[in-house]
Amino acid sequence: MAVQLPHMFTERMKRLLGEQFESFMQSYEQSPHAGLRVNTLKISMEQFKEIAPFDLRPIPWCETGFYVPHGVKPGLHPYYHAGLYYIQEPSAMAPVEQLQVQPGDRVLDLCAAPGGKSTQIAAKLQGKGVLVTNDIHAERTKALAKNIELYGVRNAVVLNESPERIAEAFPHYFNKVLIDAPCSGEGMFRKDEDMVKSWEHHSVEKCVLMQRDILETAAQLLAPGGTIVYSTCTFAPEENEAMIAAFLKQNRDFTVVNIADTAGFAPGRPDWVREMLPAQAEETEEVLEQTRGTARLWPHLLEGEGHYVAVLKHMEAAQSDSDAKLSKNVIDESSLLNESSEDRSFLRSASYPLTKADRKKERLLRVESREGSDRHTRSGNPSGKAGRKAKEAGGRKSERGQARATDSGTIDPLAVYSQFVKENLDMPLHGETVCYGDRVYQSAVGASRLEGLKVVRPGWFVGTIKNGRFVPSHPLACALRTSEARRSVNLSSADGEAVRYLKGETLNIEQERIMLHGETLLKGYVLVCIDGYAAGWGKWLDGVLKNEYPAGWRWTSR
Repeated sequence: MAVQLPHMFTERMKRLLGEQFESFMQSYEQSPHAGLRVNTLKISMEQFKEIAPFDLRPIPWCETGFYVPHGVKPGLHPYYHAGLYYIQEPSAMAPVEQLQVQPGDRVLDLCAAPGGKSTQIAAKLQGKGVLVTNDIHAERTKALAKNIELYGVRNAVVLNESPERIAEAFPHYFNKVLIDAPCSGEGMFRKDEDMVKSWEHHSVEKCVLMQRDILETAAQLLAPGGTIVYSTCTFAPEENEAMIAAFLKQNRDFTVVNIADTAGFAPGRPDWVREMLPAQAEETEEVLEQTRGTARLWPHLLEGEGHYVAVLKHMEAAQSDSDAKLSKNVIDESSLLNESSEDRSFLRSASYPLTKADRKKERLLRVESREGSDRHTRSGNPSGKAGRKAKEAGGRKSERGQARATDSGTIDPLAVYSQFVKENLDMPLHGETVCYGDRVYQSAVGASRLEGLKVVRPGWFVGTIKNGRFVPSHPLACALRTSEARRSVNLSSADGEAVRYLKGETLNIEQERIMLHGETLLKGYVLVCIDGYAAGWGKWLDGVLKNEYPAGWRWTSR
């Protein structure tokens, strides 16, 4: 057997599965299945099928998902670096599909790192609505933020918070909440042998305690009539059906939405709770049978790893008086943006991760940004009023820090940013423009909601003010379409030019290859595209394209 499974695990599965145990064990002799999911924020399904560099086979439960043949490495193709697809285990695509996200939804991904399910949610939102994506582990939010940026997400906020703190800031705010719960990871044993090694340390009992708290807090975050999808990658009924039954007993205004029969999906097993946890089964008997409508994904029944998915619907009519009062706290962020800046409280305290220099000159501005044609004045500059300065952060400042703070105080960040937009972009910027230190963001969430939270990204990171100029960010480029940039150049994935760019090399580009939109000078920032899809920035002058691809993102494979 390729995977050495824990004896206690196999004995329990033998007891539970009965006749299916042998076929279950045989699945561990097979290689795990690989998959990718098309990023429809950047490319349509039809377009991807036309240019796909691999043989693809559809994944039945995800319309944008495909199996990748064994031996194929999709991470070693320029399209991966252009954010055209996300490499994801096939079964892991199921929970977001069950959440049924629609454009305009307010969605929370509560345990999000490394971000696969968040990018799947973002693609379904199509830039409309709000995505708040969170992970409680600070180190893991680095990968989360990078994936949000690589895949061109414009309407996300990235947090590093506990569920309880988020509930204080967003009471009954989200109409869709995803909980990809921390679990014992039994379903990943075939794919990741490290999960086998850590199984005893991340015991079922420890995970149950965390899951119970997360679920209870999620109910406080959900708007009336909203939906929670709870998922794990474990087989343990304590973490699955028993967890859902206990939640339903404590929250009578929720019900299980039956998951439709899908190729390979098996129903939940309330009978396992009765067999293994008789005392808990007796306590929850009146709701336990509902868990049969949840879904189990088994490696011997489908081409994917082990998962569990439950869809929980809040019954709005059963809303309590206290919940009704809290639901009034749900704010339409778009209406907030239509208010004058004088009528809104400014964000005075935040903890976005900054460089040491940023902390020394901490200065927060909020700027009202209008949508559509109302955003621009006759001269083409975004309109809006600068917010008040936030209180300076404590601590001693170096001369350099003081000098930089003084320099930034002599310029208007909004004006600098506006000038860049006028000269280099052709697109409306939705949401609020938020300047924190020298960083500029477009945020889909009213900034006052983020007050006091540990915020990794308050919105779409569009650039930095340096030496009186606006320097566009790599995440800005990743989210742009060719038509939205005044200058662009196309590199082909069929030759070495695209890879050379991704490695950070300077390229010789003839003037004729620079595509201009409108009355635009040749000199300046150029959106570099691979087969027509944005990959990063370059600066063109006299036949030379200076590479602006960030060092930490570069292609390192041969």
